[in-house]
Amino acid sequence: MLERTFERALFACRWLLAPFYAALAIGLFVLLVKLLQELAHFILHALDSNESQTILGVLTLVDLSFTASLLIIVMFSGYENFVSKFDHSDHKDWPEWMGTIDFTGLKLKLMSSIVAISAIQLLKAFMDIKANSDRELGWLVGLHMVFVISGLLMALTDRVAAGHHDK
Repeated sequence: MLERTFERALFACRWLLAPFYAALAIGLFVLLVKLLQELAHFILHALDSNESQTILGVLTLVDLSFTASLLIIVMFSGYENFVSKFDHSDHKDWPEWMGTIDFTGLKLKLMSSIVAISAIQLLKAFMDIKANSDRELGWLVGLHMVFVISGLLMALTDRVAAGHHDK
């Protein structure tokens, strides 16, 4: 009796994660505001921008888009994995990937998104190389390599663990 009550209470605690996912939705809205701000700046300066500035503007939009997509993946997959399943029977445009990403897949998607965002930041720094010191560029390359190696090690670890469970 006591054990069952404790287990039910513990299981109900998963709902404490719901406000975290709601906060991510607010973060998505803030990113939308930033996107609109960057888009307005990009359009207003389109005619007097050089090629490098135009590419940097586009990379900023891509970066914001990747970050927003990352938030969606974390919100939906995290909610489905840890809180509750969505009832998508009445949604005809329900994405196929939703409901199929487990915790391992979520970790790998998260890491690959971080690597992609880091790569865009690095590319932006190299596109405007005169504005960055060698030290700043070194740190950006070093951090990017840490993300890449971490992602590879995480994928390798998950692969080894999956192979171990198959036997």
